[in-house]
Amino acid sequence: MTDKSAIGKKGEELAAAYLEQKGYRVVARNYRYKRFEIDLIVQKENWLLFVEVKTRSSSAFGEPETFVDARKGRRIFEAAEEYIFSNNWRGHIRFDIIAIKQGNPPEIRHFEDAIH
Repeated sequence: MTDKSAIGKKGEELAAAYLEQKGYRVVARNYRYKRFEIDLIVQKENWLLFVEVKTRSSSAFGEPETFVDARKGRRIFEAAEEYIFSNNWRGHIRFDIIAIKQGNPPEIRHFEDAIH
């Protein structure tokens, strides 16, 4: 595992724990459809969230959340559409970003409804 993928995996673990503390239940991790991937899919009551997790060791090249561009958003939407259809989801949906900066403790920021 490369340093970059190890950082990403650790970030996804932190994001999942953060959301679980907020009362969400993780229903899928690293959901794949075609070449597209959604880091976390979580549910709370009648809400299903598709979450992109961005983890960085520093802000030297920008804030983590700024690395989710329109192209990435379209890929997440396409994968989410397949998940919704395959699971016959009829509730609300939302697309969130969780940005994590490594540190002690790590800084976790949750951007709701952040991908359009």
